Amino acid sequence: MALPSLTDQAERLVRLGVHDLAGIPADTLHEAAAAGPPDALLVTPAPASRLAPLLRVGDKQGFVVEDMTDVDHFAPTVEVPRAPYVAVGLDRGDAFANRTPEESVPEILDAGRSPLTLAEGLHWVLQDPDVLERNLCFMTPGSRLRRGNGTYDARTPALWLSNGTGRDGRERRHAPKLGWCWWGNRHTWLGIASCERRTHA
Repeated sequence: MALPSLTDQAERLVRLGVHDLAGIPADTLHEAAAAGPPDALLVTPAPASRLAPLLRVGDKQGFVVEDMTDVDHFAPTVEVPRAPYVAVGLDRGDAFANRTPEESVPEILDAGRSPLTLAEGLHWVLQDPDVLERNLCFMTPGSRLRRGNGTYDARTPALWLSNGTGRDGRERRHAPKLGWCWWGNRHTWLGIASCERRTHA
């Protein structure tokens, strides 16, 4: 699962209008791409609700589950540079399949890595749709929703391929789906994604 070059990533983001969604001049994205390290992911602050429909797996368009209308309020729980920035050393977290985010995130941090944010996960799938495979997808526990009392909502954003059941609709079978799983639940088909580091490009 090799990422396109940062130059190609920037061109794709501009072509899709992501720079406008993020409020970033196209030139700024191109400059960030030129300054970034190889094998990195270019990340913008574009809203998740606007990025998800830009995802494509085959001929299927991405979407946000109907009961996640607050998706844009899920914010990083880890320190991230001012966007645009790059994330290096992405890992889908297959080794953490059938483990909860609650169990896995401390191990990820102890290993000197960082849980992937929702924005990073969306940009990853946008640039490399093959990262989503049937029964091999991932959660992005580096983004959570903080309640008014300061505690975290128990949902964890995740990206996977829809089965086309229930409210998703049959026409969305195999479409890239932005949904959520519980912080304390296990799923055999969802890894816990992480990155090695982030740097301002």
